Amino acid sequence: QVQLAESGGGLAQAGGSLRLSCVASGFTFRNYHMGWFRQASGKEREFVAVSVRPGSGGSQYYTESVKGRFTISRDNGKNMVYLQMNSLKAEDTAVYYCASSTAALSSVREARMYFNWGQGTQVTVSS
Repeated sequence: QVQLAESGGGLAQAGGSLRLSCVASGFTFRNYHMGWFRQASGKEREFVAVSVRPGSGGSQYYTESVKGRFTISRDNGKNMVYLQMNSLKAEDTAVYYCASSTAALSSVREARMYFNWGQGTQVTVSS
């Protein structure tokens, strides 16, 4: 049974940091791209970052608004993916989800290409 579970959300002040973690089970972790998405209240779910699986090059991609502030990383030995979030802004407030995919690299930013999702963790940034 595939399971993804996020943790590490909470309340932070603008300019502060949080580190999200996601533990995966039930599938061969290293064979999957691992993405982070977020959904703010009243808005659609949006791509944040992805860690491409080692077999496809192992790169990381970010949405423009978080480049230079967020860092995605993965530990294939522990089946973990992380999102280090620095210089947080009020507009980063959202529920953050991790998800897994085997999509082509051209599609790794698309939520519809991810079939397994965690339950989400709330991140609230106060200004």
